[in-house]
Amino acid sequence: MGPLRRFVVILIKSVVTPMTKRTWTGFEHMPQTGGVIITPNHLSHVDPLICAHFVYDAGRWPRFLGKASVFKVPVVGRIITRVQQIPVERGTVDAAKSVETLVAAVKDGGAVIIYPEGTTTREPDLWPMRGKTGAARLALATGAPVIPVAMWGPQSFFDTRTKKVRVKPRTPISVAAGPPVDLSRWAGAEPTKATLDEMTDEIMLRVRDLLAGIRGETPPPLWAPAKGEKA
Repeated sequence: MGPLRRFVVILIKSVVTPMTKRTWTGFEHMPQTGGVIITPNHLSHVDPLICAHFVYDAGRWPRFLGKASVFKVPVVGRIITRVQQIPVERGTVDAAKSVETLVAAVKDGGAVIIYPEGTTTREPDLWPMRGKTGAARLALATGAPVIPVAMWGPQSFFDTRTKKVRVKPRTPISVAAGPPVDLSRWAGAEPTKATLDEMTDEIMLRVRDLLAGIRGETPPPLWAPAKGEKA
């Protein structure tokens, strides 16, 4: 992996391992080679550490999206570039270049992690919200498999609803990967809004159902914020 990657792995595991009691399932669904799009639900700001640990243990090097400005920070930018994280421009004329960067990362065989919700869920009981179309757009452009991932437990460290921080060793964390989402009916389709919305709903339903299995509960319909409410 190289010394820098090894350092990052040791750093993350040294934080996550003693703080969590982990239940990982679904490793068999994670392709060991080739480009793949991984779509987790988003519960807490702690999620990326947990997700990175899970994806690494599943045999892949996790590649997250990050604000392009962070990549320009001295030292930090160099480190995250060297460990193959992906700069993304948001809300600018360069956003199209970000899509090209993501497509290139997947076609280069990367395991790219995209949170389809775009932010931590605002659903009152922490079920997944309706997603944004980035993952669907990337899947349509690359043909890469989309692996749904559901996690439960990171909210115990930081609950976005109450803003309470709770640090306790051996906190139970469950993460499950599911089979690739069947998007074959849209293969070769034009990336219209209707097509991307349908694909996104299919991805989020698979994530939701995985989470229902972890929680042992019946999931609600996909939720979306009311008009004017921040997603």
